[in-house]
Amino acid sequence: AGPSTLPRRPRRPSLALVHPYPLVSTRAGCVRARTRLSRAAHRVGGGRRLALCCRGGPATHVAMAVSVADVEPEMIAETTPAATGGSGSGGAGGAADTDMVAEAAKVIVESTKEMTSKDYYFDSYSHFGIHEEMLKDEVRTRSYMNAIIQNKHLFKDKVVLDVGCGTGILSLFAAKAGARLVIGIDCSGIIEQAREIVRVNGFSDTVKLIKGKVEDVTLPDGVEKVDIIISEWMGYFLFYESMLDTVLHARDTWLTDGGLILPNIARMTVEGLDDKEYWDGKVDFWNDVYGYDMRTLRPLPLRDPIVEVMPAESVFTDKVTFKTIDINTVTKKDLDFEAPFTLTAARDGTCHGFLIAFDIDFAADLAPPR
Repeated sequence: AGPSTLPRRPRRPSLALVHPYPLVSTRAGCVRARTRLSRAAHRVGGGRRLALCCRGGPATHVAMAVSVADVEPEMIAETTPAATGGSGSGGAGGAADTDMVAEAAKVIVESTKEMTSKDYYFDSYSHFGIHEEMLKDEVRTRSYMNAIIQNKHLFKDKVVLDVGCGTGILSLFAAKAGARLVIGIDCSGIIEQAREIVRVNGFSDTVKLIKGKVEDVTLPDGVEKVDIIISEWMGYFLFYESMLDTVLHARDTWLTDGGLILPNIARMTVEGLDDKEYWDGKVDFWNDVYGYDMRTLRPLPLRDPIVEVMPAESVFTDKVTFKTIDINTVTKKDLDFEAPFTLTAARDGTCHGFLIAFDIDFAADLAPPR
């Protein structure tokens, strides 16, 4: 369909999902398996959502101010680029004003004072900590930043919808790329802080944030369709706790014909693992725990996938893509699927588990203007 004008996400996954597998000894050859994947069936340890990150720039400094909401607002202002002599580029093209940042910090502090552990339990995305984790995953968010900022011809004068906007970092990217209007939607309490972040960085006239579920809200007056949808919707194992259903609802409801979704391609891959040390630490560990037999717990790590970073030398098979998803056309029905796959062992070894990861592409056929 022609060369892509948007950068692809780096091929090396930063995190992978490991599913321990009953031991299969094999010589170099084929290991066959069959997997059934269902949105309702993925129970991945931790239950947290892996998302975005960014480092540098005024938006990050203000977002980081949320993480120190217990300190005095004046102290927050002293750490911003304007106060420390650093550089930043808000909507007006200059560094964020120190007084404005201090004022925003006060609003943020007040908005979080009354939140209790119960609030965070039922609305974990209201807590700054999970957004700090997202914003520090530099590889993923820089991919978004590059896809948007380096393709301003796609965003100039367009109406952009940011699904699950969080702190508003993607909305800020789109505004900086020249979008006429950016609409961010998020149902968590973090959107109150996001409004302050947008204001401090000078994009209040361009970025409009709405609190609520995508399925329940309406777009601002005069807006019936959007030209571009951006979202960091991916969860563990791609689908676990993901927002893909919400993105598809937004696509079917508001995206104009021929509109753009970023990212738009997702691929899931599987590899075989030969790692006895990992197996011993996760499975055989229960054989003797401080001199006690706890093998009754041994089946549990075999049942639940684990989110883990695995060393490259543990992989002893080829990598196979078993599912490719085009966000432009996929339906909810397509997300319950069965995918057979065949792995070829590159060396003699024991298959201790499967390593499953995903790649996300920003692919478009729109060439920049000459």
